[in-house]
Amino acid sequence: MNEPQRLSHATVEEVASLLIPVAGRQLLVPTVTVAEMVPYREPQRHIDAPDWYLGDIEWRDQLIPVICYEVMCGEAQPSYSSACRIAVLNGTGISDDLPFIAIATQGIPKLARVKAEEIHEDEDAELKRFDMMGVVHAGEKHVIPNVTALEQAFYDYRRTQV
Repeated sequence: MNEPQRLSHATVEEVASLLIPVAGRQLLVPTVTVAEMVPYREPQRHIDAPDWYLGDIEWRDQLIPVICYEVMCGEAQPSYSSACRIAVLNGTGISDDLPFIAIATQGIPKLARVKAEEIHEDEDAELKRFDMMGVVHAGEKHVIPNVTALEQAFYDYRRTQV
């Protein structure tokens, strides 16, 4: 009789991540969260949409909702220019009808190699509604967004529009 193979638990030494600039701060997300960064283009706005829902963009033959992270967190909406980007994020499984959601950014993200010894929680961080955690990485303060909560908020809004 064959014995089942045991999986070894490999220790993750570093996580490839992106520092995504939004107004006044940087969001830190694993690269696997981001499907693609695309140049900023004006989303197709919906009548009576909340301020945080900027509209939809066409991406890979589908419409993707674009949100303003700052407004969702209770801050003022920044202006967008050609230097801005849109971060298309992979869905976290809230709904099969929402495989992607996008965030309008304030520039080009930077790659960050996050090692356990270089990151710790910023216990003094003033978290906003959709911030999961404040962290200090390589001596700089960043925010880890709650992507699941962002998706849920959009999904809840969309359900009320049907």
